Amino acid sequence: MEFIIGVIAILCLAVLFEYRIRKPDFIVLCETKDGLGVRSGRFYPRHFSLLLQRTTHSFQLTVDATAKGNIDIKVKLAATVVASKGHLTELIRVGGWSTDAVARAAKELETVLQGSVKSFTEQFEIEELSSRKIRDHLLNEVPASKAALGVEAISLTILSFEPVNVQISEALKQQEQARILEQTEVLNQKARIASTKVKLKADEEIAQLENQLEMKKYDLKKSQWEREAQLNDLRINDELKRNRKRLEFDKEELDMLKSSPELLMLTPQAARLAEASQGLKNARTVVSLSPQDMAHGSELFGMFQNILQNALDSYRSIKEKRQAK
Repeated sequence: MEFIIGVIAILCLAVLFEYRIRKPDFIVLCETKDGLGVRSGRFYPRHFSLLLQRTTHSFQLTVDATAKGNIDIKVKLAATVVASKGHLTELIRVGGWSTDAVARAAKELETVLQGSVKSFTEQFEIEELSSRKIRDHLLNEVPASKAALGVEAISLTILSFEPVNVQISEALKQQEQARILEQTEVLNQKARIASTKVKLKADEEIAQLENQLEMKKYDLKKSQWEREAQLNDLRINDELKRNRKRLEFDKEELDMLKSSPELLMLTPQAARLAEASQGLKNARTVVSLSPQDMAHGSELFGMFQNILQNALDSYRSIKEKRQAK
């Protein structure tokens, strides 16, 4: 019985010594019949497994390359890689059965990047090269390393790119500065042209609006003039009607006076004449006739003069008879 308990205790100690708890940032590899496998359980045997960190591995690389014309240049780049979960077999093949397999594969990637940069820069003149152009080339080349090396580049940056010769570097800087200034001037010119076009378009729209406003004002004035013309026509027609009625009335009055001359004594002019004759001794009465009264014609005036003369003669004869008595 004691022997069994001892065996169980030894087995428990062996299990506690062999098995470990898998951390979330680790990949646990094991060997299977088909090759490599990944343990997904919470516990794993440490002597029969390989731990690979899921964290990233970063490195910087300085590449001494040459451009066309045998001009030496220096390219500094930085990259960050991580183990490719779909290519763990290739990773172990390159980095070995070791926890630092990712770092070893990254070293191999440095060699690949260095050769890729050198072969690329040799194809171009130094004026044709740029950090962006080199980076675009490397981004096209790096994905192939995932299947070959088992690591995946999650970032790639060109830190610097410059010729080794200081004079060439200074000339390139001046050339780049001149290019930037020229590009800035072109952009400013385009901006001024665009601003001028916008201003011209705005002025044209304002002119069109002002023209439309003037046309509306003209239409309003035209309508006002037409209404005023209609009102003037109505006034003239009304005035003509009143004048016609006045002429008709004057004509009727003239016809009446012609038929009955004694009615002239009832007119206001005759009344004023009689009043002046009675109030003044030997007075000469001046009778004012309005232009409308003169419009009756010379015939009416002569008739009125005869009647007035007869009235004065009758009045004088009556007065003389009274004085004689």
